[in-house]
Formats: sequence, structure tokens, C-alpha cells
Amino acid sequence: MSAEGAPPVHGPSTRDVLCNACAGASAGIIAATFVCPLDVIKTRLQVHGLLKLSSSSSSSSSSSSSNSRGSLIFSSLQQIKKTEGIRGMYRGLSPTILALLPNWAVYFTIYDKLKSLLHSHADVNNQLSIGANIVAASGAGAATAIATNPLWVVKTRLQTQGMRPGVVPYKSIASALRRITHEEGIRGLYSGLLPALAGVSHVAIQFPSYEKMKAYLAERDNTTVDNLSPGKIAIASSLSKILASTITYPHEVVRSRLQEQGQARDTVAHYKGVLDCTKRVFKKEGIAGFYRGCAINLLRTTPSAVITFTSYEMIQRFLHRTFPTDSDNPGTHLKSGNKHQISVH
Repeated sequence: MSAEGAPPVHGPSTRDVLCNACAGASAGIIAATFVCPLDVIKTRLQVHGLLKLSSSSSSSSSSSSSNSRGSLIFSSLQQIKKTEGIRGMYRGLSPTILALLPNWAVYFTIYDKLKSLLHSHADVNNQLSIGANIVAASGAGAATAIATNPLWVVKTRLQTQGMRPGVVPYKSIASALRRITHEEGIRGLYSGLLPALAGVSHVAIQFPSYEKMKAYLAERDNTTVDNLSPGKIAIASSLSKILASTITYPHEVVRSRLQEQGQARDTVAHYKGVLDCTKRVFKKEGIAGFYRGCAINLLRTTPSAVITFTSYEMIQRFLHRTFPTDSDNPGTHLKSGNKHQISVH
């Protein structure tokens, strides 16, 4: 069937947006809570490099490969628990949770609207081309990054503020937003936005990879992509996420450093922008500097993807059963890939 002969494609209904946002946010909250300690370590490695461990924890780990990733994670968790308590392992969780609902709502709304506009590029099976999918996903990712950047700035600073001596800590999300606005202006709230927008390239890699893996699994199981089990969806999404994360990880390091530096009182050491930060990290730390925390990020990505996608499927199915419609939305066939592309952070 040609694109002209296809039934009219409508944007997402209010019910669809609410169901997708609630399912996505709920799944995201479950995953974010589960992997938050690893996220804290990853962010601190991005900003400050290798953590300075206490003598007791460093001596206990020196006998066994102190450079091993498992030892680093375990020792870092021990150090955070010792100096900051259990609460230290969950720094930045509140703004993460607060950002998830608008994150998913903005993404789904923009993504579905763009897919509707690009429907003339659909193939004979009424599926959008890879190029059209990339355009829609990138546009939605950019809109989401702009809408939620202030909350990610707060998350980064809450996770790293315990490592800067002499810094007056933020007491809450509201306190952080007020102080950043007062002390640094709107520019402070949107620090790191440029690399965050560059990170939309993450979606451009993840999306076609995910679609190809999903199509391969469906063909192998002799089924359709819409009928894949949550387990198969988790496999496809986690593998594509690992691939995209590895390739685009350097932008996360630059973004985290730009977002965090507003807490420093030594303005001489401040990065002047993306290019200055990139040059100085490369000069001081080499290529390895752009991959600080990458291994921990990958260890965090896989269980997070499995939890997020499985939870999303179950919650979304429950919501659609609880709030049924009289007839199927004619645009639902376009939604087979959109639920997995929100996590730019």
C-alpha cells in the first residue's frame, strides 16, 4: 500500500501521551532507583577522575588488582557509604525522578508528532524509513534535552558536591534551582546543553541499531516486531544502548564537567566552553579522560535497560487494559520503536 493510500495518521491522543508518560516514568523510576549508586560513581568519575579512597579501603583492595573495575566499584561504594552514608549513594535521585515525567511526556509527544509529519516516507508496510525515524527521534531528543536540562544540572551537582571542599551544599532541588539562578543566571541552568544536544547523536546510532536487532529477533522467532516478548525487546534495546553509549560517551564527560563547575569558587580553573573543556581534558588526560566512568556506565546500562523495558511493557499493557478505547488508534502501528529512545542521559 502506498503512502497516499494509507489511512490518515493522527498524532498521539491525550490518553496515549498520558499512558506512555506514566508507563515510561514509572519504569524509569524503578530503574533509576536500582542503579543510582552506580550513576553516582559514574558522574564523579566523569568530573573528578579516579576517586581518592581511604587508606583502609585502598589497602584492602591493593592486594587484588586495584585497577579492576569490580574493585573500583566496590571500593567507591564503601567510601561513599563511610563518608556520606546510604544517602550519599542516592544523591541526585530526586531530580532524576522529577525529570522523568516531563522527559517522557515531551519526548513521546514530539516524537509521535514528527512521525506523523514524516509519514509520507513510509514504506509499503507503512513503516517509516530509517532516515525518517532518525529525524523524528533526534528532534524529540533535542526538545527533551532543552526542556529538562536544568534538572540534570541539579542532579549532577547533588551527586558531586560532597567532593568539593568549602562548597556550601544544596539542601534540596528547589534550593539548588534558586541558588543556581541567583548566582549564575539562566546560563547556569543550561550549562552543558550544547554537549547534551550533541548527545542526540546517541539516538541516531541507537535507533537504527535497535530496529535492526528487533527485526532480526522477530524474524528468528517467526513473529512480528509488535509481538516480541519483553525479554527479546530488552535484549535488543540493551545491546543497541551499549553500542550507542560506547561510541557517544565522550560528550557525557564534557557535559558533566560543564554542569558541575558552577560550584567551584576558583573561576580561573573554569572551562570557557565545550571546545575549551575538550582541549583541556585531552591535553591533561588524553583519550582516556573522555571515557572516565564508561565501564561503570555500561555496567549500569544493561540492568537499567532490562528493568526499564520490561517494566514499561507491563505497565503500559496494564494502563491500556485499565483505560481502553472504543477503537484502536490508527497511528499506533507507528509506535513500535518510540518507547526506548528517551534516555539521552
